[in-house]
Amino acid sequence: MSTWTIKAEPVIDRDVDEVTRQYFTEMGRRVLGRSATEAELRAVLVEDPHHALSPPDGEFLVARNGEGEFLGCAGLRLLRGDPESAELKRMYVRPAGRGAGLGRGLLLAVEESATRLGAARIVCETNTQLTEARALYIRHGYKETSPYEGHGKADHWYAKVLS
Repeated sequence: MSTWTIKAEPVIDRDVDEVTRQYFTEMGRRVLGRSATEAELRAVLVEDPHHALSPPDGEFLVARNGEGEFLGCAGLRLLRGDPESAELKRMYVRPAGRGAGLGRGLLLAVEESATRLGAARIVCETNTQLTEARALYIRHGYKETSPYEGHGKADHWYAKVLS
């Protein structure tokens, strides 16, 4: 059985930068159907609102194995126009962490963080090609909803009321 820990870490870090590149590279391949160019990667890294995944209105959670290896991450931020809603951002599990329930662990940790920040619901957006993410959200009580104040080019939007 794989073990890991999930805790808040600064979103600005060398490990985070490398994993963010991996995340956007994989999203380009899966969503665009091709590899993203270096120029596209640089542009999306500049445009992505990662700074919002920090206190006081956000948090960035990192999963590491017992040796400290970065296995996955998930961020959240309170929405400016709706501070009772938190948005799940940049959830990613590296290949070394897949298949052991880490996605579920990150999702539950984000929901706990959102509740601590005062959110009454959590929202997220994704694309049709990301079938694993869509299935995970549905399994954990997320319902498809209309688009909200997000960014990117999503095909599906989800929301869940937090208890």
